[in-house]
Amino acid sequence: MKVIFLKDVKGKGKKGEVKNVADGYAHNFLIKQGLAVEATPTNLSALEGQKNKEKKNAIEELEQAKQLKETLEALTVELTAKSGEGGRLFGSITSKQIADKLQKDHQIKLDKRKIELNDAIRALGYTNVPVKLHPEVQATLKVHVTEQA
Repeated sequence: MKVIFLKDVKGKGKKGEVKNVADGYAHNFLIKQGLAVEATPTNLSALEGQKNKEKKNAIEELEQAKQLKETLEALTVELTAKSGEGGRLFGSITSKQIADKLQKDHQIKLDKRKIELNDAIRALGYTNVPVKLHPEVQATLKVHVTEQA
């Protein structure tokens, strides 16, 4: 019997795949558990429509990431911190602080995990911080750390 998998089933198939499985296995386990549906022409066309919708969403997501990249690369995030001799900071600037400042000053909500700061910023001045917006889009954000009065 041909079935369309609705969820990943270990050793059998991944979500969205159409495969031939034993009738008993399909009726008694896959369909009963809601892991698969029978591959009827109606269900196959619904699957095709869903794949097209996902493709459109992926393209839209990529376009939004590209627009956000342009916006981020035009900005400079200004942060202040206490520092000692030679421009060394007492403490450091983290990706969470950068994300919070972006939200507060520019209304750009960005997950701190997307900011790829290998090591926290520990000195005054400008730092280029890579930001991974999408698997195909990476932006560079300028962060300026100044002396706190």
